Amino acid sequence: MNPQRKKRLLLILGLVAGVGIALALALSALQENINLFYTPTQIANGEAPQDTRIRAGGMVEKGSLQRSGDSLDVRFVVTDFNRSVPITYRGILPDLFREGQGIVALGKLNAEGVVVADEVLAKHDEKYMPPEVTKALKESGQAGAQP
Repeated sequence: MNPQRKKRLLLILGLVAGVGIALALALSALQENINLFYTPTQIANGEAPQDTRIRAGGMVEKGSLQRSGDSLDVRFVVTDFNRSVPITYRGILPDLFREGQGIVALGKLNAEGVVVADEVLAKHDEKYMPPEVTKALKESGQAGAQP
């Protein structure tokens, strides 16, 4: 093999290896940032992974909201009308958060089956509901149960 061809072959192999490494790093970063949505039924049935960031959503049960008197800790229960899951959150809830409304909480499921949320998203008008929550409610036969 002459030196010119050898140089081209090494260049091509180097480019292929570089593209492969870049692709592997990109896929690894994307895998770490995926937040899968789980309904309260799926969480209660053990389908949601523990200590992995997930999105949990449903309707906030009426009468379940408990605020701490001396901190920003909040505890409430989310339901899909089949099963319910407790959620804890430390922070200021969105202005539109209230009982009987659809929410999505981002956080990790602990060993006790409680979602420890680091972010809570509330619906932003009277008719909007996150698509995952709407689908979960339709599957449970409770799509018309929202206020």
